[in-house]
Amino acid sequence: MNASATMNRRAAVARILEQRGDALVVASLGNPTYDTSAAGDDDRNFYVWGAMGGACMVALGLALAQPRRQVLAFAGDGEMLMGMGSFATIGVRAPSNLKIIVIDNEHYGETGMQPAHSGRGVDIAGIARACGIADCATLRSERELEERIPGLYQPGLQCLVLKVAAAPEPSSLPPRDGPYLRSRFREAVLGQGKGGHA
Repeated sequence: MNASATMNRRAAVARILEQRGDALVVASLGNPTYDTSAAGDDDRNFYVWGAMGGACMVALGLALAQPRRQVLAFAGDGEMLMGMGSFATIGVRAPSNLKIIVIDNEHYGETGMQPAHSGRGVDIAGIARACGIADCATLRSERELEERIPGLYQPGLQCLVLKVAAAPEPSSLPPRDGPYLRSRFREAVLGQGKGGHA
């Protein structure tokens, strides 16, 4: 259980994104989208509204299409439990520019904070490792996160599971218009967008 988890998810995401450079970000619905938006809505952020279980596969396609760019996929624990099969495909393809960051509060935040399986013994990092993603870790403190941040911007497929406190944070809602998000992200990927805040 993460009853003793003290890492704040919003602060952790913001800290990771401080050093993003030209990295591309894919965020799953719910808290990962709110947290990446709170760190600064950016043209290079793609929010996967409503496609639960699909964020890491979107990120995989992006990593394969843009092999010179780092791609960060922020997903919740519920997202990864639903899209667990994506670990197998990612492990087989093994793109060296993809980093999966699972924000694990051990609850289904979007549907009422019901306890999730990751708080009942299901080891998300262990599942990713078993699917061929060799560099996996479960992080429980800011110190552990600090040690891992530089590697997020170096070559190598990784999956980091951040055990965070379940305390709520204020919602930070980025744009929800799908065609708009697609178009601005495409422009940013192709170097025609402004990057930075939208």
